[in-house]
Amino acid sequence: MTEITMRQMLEAGVHFGHQTRYWNPKMAPYIYGSHQKIHIINLEETLPLFREALKFIRDVASKHGKFLFVGTKFAARKIVKQEAIRCGMPYVNYRWFGGMLTNYKTIRQSIKRLKELEERLENEDNLVGMTKKEILNLMRQKEKLAANLSGIKNMGSLPDVLFVIDVGHEKIAIQEAKRLGIQVVGVVDTNETPDDIDYIIPGNDDAIRAIRLYCKTIADTIIDARSALELKKEEEPKEKQKIKVKTTVKKVVTKKAKVAEKVSLVGEKSENFPAGKNVEIHPSGKEQSQTIQANVQSLLKSEEVKIKNEDNQFKV
Repeated sequence: MTEITMRQMLEAGVHFGHQTRYWNPKMAPYIYGSHQKIHIINLEETLPLFREALKFIRDVASKHGKFLFVGTKFAARKIVKQEAIRCGMPYVNYRWFGGMLTNYKTIRQSIKRLKELEERLENEDNLVGMTKKEILNLMRQKEKLAANLSGIKNMGSLPDVLFVIDVGHEKIAIQEAKRLGIQVVGVVDTNETPDDIDYIIPGNDDAIRAIRLYCKTIADTIIDARSALELKKEEEPKEKQKIKVKTTVKKVVTKKAKVAEKVSLVGEKSENFPAGKNVEIHPSGKEQSQTIQANVQSLLKSEEVKIKNEDNQFKV
């Protein structure tokens, strides 16, 4: 989890504002005082606001949110580009075209033209039959479009959050974002107004070290949130497998328990009728009839024997 500290901001010079004569009264709650006619920003106010902005960025990034880094002033151009590329986000660091957000359909056509020029100039076979002047014109068109649109070439759709380094220098971008309901995180110096900024970071917007601290911390927060999201996705199938294993184990245990119950019942029956003892079994209907027939036949035989004996007596 990315954290920002008071020491880091002091070392980067975040607390240095502009000259007192250029101050904006709306920034009074965030100013500690002045030194040699330069306002000093109260970092005790900046720190919780910066952390609140980072929490918001972390929440949006964990939901696949898209951030647009905006810093067209000379001091911020290189840093904004580096950190935006590092965290895989679009950026504008050269010039803000009017309607870059509100008229994004037209901007998308310009991006399409830029991609076509890049593909055409990459392959030399596409340039066969063209004069040097025509090729040079294509290269100039490509360079002009790339300078303004290379950062948003792969953006695909409107961003969810706009991160701005100098809110005074990027007024048009902020106005377009507010018109479309896009959240704005902005670094606000003592000479600017915090109006229209959803998450304010009161601080120095001119020093290179301070700009690097803002961009790097926000880029690290986005990267951490995305990596945590990927880890969560990887763990989900493992958890599902664990649940399946548990269910199969439960089924096996229940089957074993049923078998054990049957075995115990058989054991109880065998105990009730132990081996070596004569057990009287009530005969069924067929067995009764068979016994009756046997008895009748035995009686008949005994009668025949008696008759024969009597006949022998008479003969004598």
